[in-house]
Amino acid sequence: METELIKYQQLVEKIPQLKKEIAKVIVGQEEVLDEVIITLLAGGHCLLEGVPGLAKTLMVKTISEVMELSFKRIQFTPDLMPGDIIGTEILEEDHSTGKKFFQFNQGPIFANMVLADEINRTPPKTQAALLEAMQEKLVTYAGKNYPLPDPFLIIATQNPIEQSGTYPLPEAQLDRFLLYIKLGYPSEQEELEVLQKTTGTYKANPQKVLSGSEVKQLQELTRQVHLDSSLLAYINRLIRATRLETTSVTEVKNYVEWGAGTRAGQALVLCAKARAIVKGRFSVIPEDIQHLIYPVLRHRISLLFRAEAEQLDTDFIIKKILEQVPVHAK
Repeated sequence: METELIKYQQLVEKIPQLKKEIAKVIVGQEEVLDEVIITLLAGGHCLLEGVPGLAKTLMVKTISEVMELSFKRIQFTPDLMPGDIIGTEILEEDHSTGKKFFQFNQGPIFANMVLADEINRTPPKTQAALLEAMQEKLVTYAGKNYPLPDPFLIIATQNPIEQSGTYPLPEAQLDRFLLYIKLGYPSEQEELEVLQKTTGTYKANPQKVLSGSEVKQLQELTRQVHLDSSLLAYINRLIRATRLETTSVTEVKNYVEWGAGTRAGQALVLCAKARAIVKGRFSVIPEDIQHLIYPVLRHRISLLFRAEAEQLDTDFIIKKILEQVPVHAK
């Protein structure tokens, strides 16, 4: 037991080293990096939203490199077909017998880390091709199942500015994303550092820190992190406070059309445990929950038009829920 504890401690100690290697390439964005790592440790997928030019692709590629994970990037376009993602069968011939047969050629989805770039630029038929892969971690083609690599993480990006020619993700698919992460502009000092590093002779050389098997061990460890029963009840109250039928929060009653489902509670529990690991702890604290409730809930709450007219977003509603739902029940 003690040997196993030491092994887990050594794994957890690699996470700061992992972030240090990523920082050789990516300047700042520490919170975003933490949330992507949390998504991976919790065994989910994330939606990353940010304007062009904030190094979203470079960030994901760098994370895959320092973790020794295979990486594929799919550029979503209006003419992209499901077969372009999951793969397709081609007719082959056995040269020894002359017999012809169909051979399945795997698509770019068969990688540990997949960047679905500008996912909202492709039609729903192609977006739906990701659903089974995200939920079941396998691809079904011509009646056969093809398991995806383990660990498996999809990071989808979307541009919040351009809406012309885009296809908004349906709620069922949005709910498959563990976290909805918003990527903001860097600070003045961070942006200056980016300009210095990327326009001169500086060459980053990040070292590999974690193997795929170690990532899987960390995923197993994440589920073993202690969560006090009082904090589990707190998470349950927060999720139920998003629903009209069970809320006492005035802003929810006035602006929310429908609230989060049970999957949101599961996501918040797992992500809070993963954040504890990232912070070097083996027990969840209220701060973990309060920090991650925003990316967990912001795509799982639907607002009335009245909220949009008053320029209110889901983050405003979540803030009000946090203010009015106490950590410990009275």
